[in-house]
Amino acid sequence: MQTERDHAYPDHWEADVVLRDGGTARIRPITVDDADRLVSFYEQVSDESKYYRFFAPYPHLSPKDVHRFTHHDYVDRVGLAVTVGGEFVATVRYDRIDEHGRPASAPADEAEVAFLVQDAHHGRGVASTMLEHIAAVARERGIRRFAADVLPANTKMIKVFRDAGYTQKRSFEDGSVHLTLDLEPTAESVAVQRAREHRAEARSVQRLLAPRAVAVVGVGRAPGGVGRTVLRDLVDGGYTGRAYAVNHAFPPEWHEVDGVPAHRSVGEVVQRTGQPVDLVVVAVPAERVPEVVADCGEHGVRGLVVLTAGYAETGAEGRARQRELVRQARSYGMRVIGPNSFGVISTAADVRLNASLAPEAPAPGRIGLFTQSGAIGIALLSSLHRRGAGVAGVSSFVSSGNRADVSGNDFLQYWYEDPDTDVALLYLESIGNPRKFTRLARRTAAVKPVVVVKGARHSGSEPPGHAVPSARIPDAAVDALLRQAGVIRVDTVTELVDAGLLLASQPLPAGPRVAILGNSESLGLLTYDSCLAEGLRPLPPLDLTTAASAADFRQALAGALGDDGCDAVVVNAIPRVGDDGATEFGDGEVLAAALREAVATAPTKPVAVVHVELGGLAAALTAATRTVPRTAAASVRQPPHSAGTGGPAAAPGPGRSPAVPGSSGGPSGAGGEDRGWIPAYPAAERAVRAMSEAVRYAQWRREGAEPGKVPEYDDVDEAGAAVRIEELLRGGVPERGVTLGAADAGALLGTYGIHVRPTLPAPDADAAVRAAERLGYPVALKTTAPHLRHRADLGGVRLELAGEAQVRRAYRELTELLGEPVELQPVVQAMAPRGVDTVVRAVVDPAVGAYLSFGLAGVASELLGDTAHRLVPVTDRDAAEQIRSIRTAPLLFGWRGSAPVDTAALEELLLRVSRIVDDHPEVVAIGLEPVVVAPRGLSVLGATVRLAPSPAPTDLGPRRLPSY
Repeated sequence: MQTERDHAYPDHWEADVVLRDGGTARIRPITVDDADRLVSFYEQVSDESKYYRFFAPYPHLSPKDVHRFTHHDYVDRVGLAVTVGGEFVATVRYDRIDEHGRPASAPADEAEVAFLVQDAHHGRGVASTMLEHIAAVARERGIRRFAADVLPANTKMIKVFRDAGYTQKRSFEDGSVHLTLDLEPTAESVAVQRAREHRAEARSVQRLLAPRAVAVVGVGRAPGGVGRTVLRDLVDGGYTGRAYAVNHAFPPEWHEVDGVPAHRSVGEVVQRTGQPVDLVVVAVPAERVPEVVADCGEHGVRGLVVLTAGYAETGAEGRARQRELVRQARSYGMRVIGPNSFGVISTAADVRLNASLAPEAPAPGRIGLFTQSGAIGIALLSSLHRRGAGVAGVSSFVSSGNRADVSGNDFLQYWYEDPDTDVALLYLESIGNPRKFTRLARRTAAVKPVVVVKGARHSGSEPPGHAVPSARIPDAAVDALLRQAGVIRVDTVTELVDAGLLLASQPLPAGPRVAILGNSESLGLLTYDSCLAEGLRPLPPLDLTTAASAADFRQALAGALGDDGCDAVVVNAIPRVGDDGATEFGDGEVLAAALREAVATAPTKPVAVVHVELGGLAAALTAATRTVPRTAAASVRQPPHSAGTGGPAAAPGPGRSPAVPGSSGGPSGAGGEDRGWIPAYPAAERAVRAMSEAVRYAQWRREGAEPGKVPEYDDVDEAGAAVRIEELLRGGVPERGVTLGAADAGALLGTYGIHVRPTLPAPDADAAVRAAERLGYPVALKTTAPHLRHRADLGGVRLELAGEAQVRRAYRELTELLGEPVELQPVVQAMAPRGVDTVVRAVVDPAVGAYLSFGLAGVASELLGDTAHRLVPVTDRDAAEQIRSIRTAPLLFGWRGSAPVDTAALEELLLRVSRIVDDHPEVVAIGLEPVVVAPRGLSVLGATVRLAPSPAPTDLGPRRLPSY
């Protein structure tokens, strides 16, 4: 039965979307106020499209038609419109029908669906996007199938249905094609949706980075100022397109500013030149931005870079202003970088776009750089500039500022298959959609490194201007989840650059074995210690002595690179002092040349150089012998494909294969053409830390070649669990959910083969004895009061009670020591086989989504934070790695002669917990404590389950842009 709330305007169906060509549009329910828009829209549709829609000539909509198409109950009759600039460009409608095709209401679960797209917007992916959204609406309203009749000549519409990935049936009836689509998402439909999302969002970024014409709005009449500075940087950077200076206050006689054509508005540019403007840099006061956005939108601008401040970083009023900026820009189909942005840069030879406030333009290179901070962006660009050009330069750079629209997710979509980018570096202060970020990062990391440093890591330190869901999990858990996705997470901006330089210039190591050589024994020992601290396997350092010549270095490095027992090399170099006290090696060029010669003999192993007070060596090492981009044949290959859900690799979908660093056949970071560039570091620990990150990333890549799987279990009753959850939530629960009683929790977990040892209440000593006799001796007596639960160290548990006398004595001791039975809530439970006590938890975090945690039970593990985390769904590989990743894992594998426990049973338990949380989003928390893992089997002694209404999906459902 539908409630009044079901018939209210469903504003949660409203969504901004990116279309195939990179432009944006808005999808929303059609209302009674849309009659004029509907008529105007229909008048602009061709007669052919009208014929395809109604199967007959239908030149105009009658008043009855307009009423029918604008009046909906949002349950059995629903209409959605796609709007651009506030006007309809497409509509879709469904009407619920019964088995005879007549209008019906619930419980009928089939609906007839029909689309109409304005001819000017054909080919933009509008219909496929509408299908995703109307299907999601239908599922929400209990509709499971769509039926559609399509004329055979309407091949485009047939293709939309055919390519959607849903299970479908087709037949030919009465001169039309009858299609039936099962709306239950399939692996194919999800893959199709995400492939379309990728193409659209990557294209939207490409339009921002390769504009044919750029206008800077807010160029001052006097030298100086933000607008004038950006214009100067744009011109000085050699931008290959058309540039325009815009200021509404320019006198009529002004025709140029600094040699650039001057105009009073973007509209004037378009009208006078007859040429479109693709990108506009906005550098005007915040109160003038809306009129600039309107001017841009009305004249076909594709994207905005808003440098203006005074938005969400200033408080509630600024946040409202920021939301209106994004709403206004998207309504015209434009993407927004900013506000409060530092600018955007593309070093591609055919673009050379520097629309930023960077004090010096970065050199072209192989690194993609995204930062949410202008100050950090300056620091990163400056550091890369100092430490070398070529591969150490950038392919593209963006400062997102308040990240109101374009985000790091969009750039990951672009960099994934950008042939000019080998490494992605990101400085993030917030992650608007963490689940999507980890999904995109996992896919990108399968083909090129993704390195992240995250500011604002601690609770309460979110940056102003970033409206994002607040995560309730510790930063260590965030780190584990990112690493599970293949992300290289570092702690500082310096480490970000250090790792980026190594990954952009060197092949990935085949293992953790590191050779160390140099002319300083002490520096060699420091490097050795750093390797051990980072989990590497260093070989004994080779001391060349302080008398070593450049030739000695060349010979030693060539020997190390040729050693099959070595996977990477760290070279240490200090000034060579001659007999007369003068330092030798000159300015470092001689030694650099010798090292490059040695590297050329074995281009498949990474090399890093540590230099101490050796002037000019770093600069000489970064003078690459070749800096041109690698050819497509050398830099592009197909990434590994995954049939499972947990491996790091994913099919790239239709289109270009993503660019992959390396051309040596094995896992690598840079092809042989760029091996003349060797990264140099002023401290051993920095070089080793960068190398260790490369080792761990390479291992993740290798393991991704055989991704894990989510196993199926015959005893899982998914439908039975759904029925139980529905019954338990019937009648409504608080938004934060309800914690189930022990019996309900045990029954629900039992549907997934998770069996909890029963407990019986013991309100008095006699009840405790009866419970023990019912369960069978020996038993345990324990309190369940919240302040004593799982605190054996406080004396709230008595074990191995073998008879009535022991039970009564234990009961008396508990109540005398800790309090009255009504306070302690004692229970009796049969003893489990001895083993290692562990804890398994699953939580749905509003920011991160569902994740699984594992650790050993006890205050020591809690104090040390020795807990491992994995994103749900967990694969068999994830589960095996998870239990082995905690520091106390040796206790599970026979530490100090103890019996190893049944880790296979433990892994299975983790997989079952992951499955129930993944299958049923209403299960928002599970706690199994303790789980006693014995040499054979395990016992779940305690369980809590919390249910809540299904939260809004953050990375599921139809494509939509986030609203912050």
